[in-house]
Amino acid sequence: MGNNATHRPRRVSAVAAAAVLLPALIGLGASAPPAGAAGPEFFSVPSPSMGHNITVEFQGGGAPAVYLLDGLRARDDRSGWDIETPAFNEYSGSGMSVVAPVGGRSSFYTDWYGSANGQTYKWETFLTSELPNYLAGKGVRSTRNAVVGVSMSGSSALTLAAYHPQQFTYAASLSALLTPSSGNGPTLIGMAMNDEGGFNPQDMWGPSGSAGWQRNDPTVQAGRLAGNGTRLWIYSGNGSPSEIGEGSLPGQVIEQVVMQSNVAFRDAYTGAGGHNATFNIDSNGVHSWGYWNAQLVAMKGDMQNTLGAGGRV
Repeated sequence: MGNNATHRPRRVSAVAAAAVLLPALIGLGASAPPAGAAGPEFFSVPSPSMGHNITVEFQGGGAPAVYLLDGLRARDDRSGWDIETPAFNEYSGSGMSVVAPVGGRSSFYTDWYGSANGQTYKWETFLTSELPNYLAGKGVRSTRNAVVGVSMSGSSALTLAAYHPQQFTYAASLSALLTPSSGNGPTLIGMAMNDEGGFNPQDMWGPSGSAGWQRNDPTVQAGRLAGNGTRLWIYSGNGSPSEIGEGSLPGQVIEQVVMQSNVAFRDAYTGAGGHNATFNIDSNGVHSWGYWNAQLVAMKGDMQNTLGAGGRV
């Protein structure tokens, strides 16, 4: 599936290198928004489970919707999808509404077991109950939707689809660590969360190796996704840049580690009888928004077919 690069980054001690470079990677700043981008609406959506309102960027376009989840450094003013990409423009006229929750840094868009540095993080509850109820008033249906996640939220997208198969019949993971509970997963996640806000992953899912980590591990839950028949789109580059852009050195290294976890997920999924997925693994690509946006564009027609959206590709 990937093309043969004339040069590849060395993969020796990729995990160790990623551990050193991870803070630099997640510290990358946001770029300016695309010139002339159409602006989405901003809604303030009540969340009783979290005790305050959540900002959601919204572009109406049809009853089916695609939920775009943000990365580790999610900001409180705008979604990274709006800041870094023309996603709203690209999906305008697609026959699908676009829903981009704002905030949730270091949250993995999950229901935390404990306090998130004094905050209440109940993102799964919000995304699967509170937000759909609100969006019903905007003409968005509560079933047969799509969810797309990048980096931190790629595993979240697959977990949401695994446990809420009627709401999300399409799920895409872009450059995500898909083996969070095994190997160096807990260590890398802990380092990233500590760097971005001083969060403790044990407050999120309990001690490493416990049931919470297993529940939120897409590779552990691959059989559930296969059994649901969820349409999947899985992307990970190999760390070598393509014409889309060089990215950063940390972005090249971390993508190598991510790719290994994506291969493990693919093997678990196909081993469980899964056959409804597109795997774009080992093609040239690094850990950056340009590559994720390219994948969002590439999957649009596939998503429309799955959701029955009648807009233009």
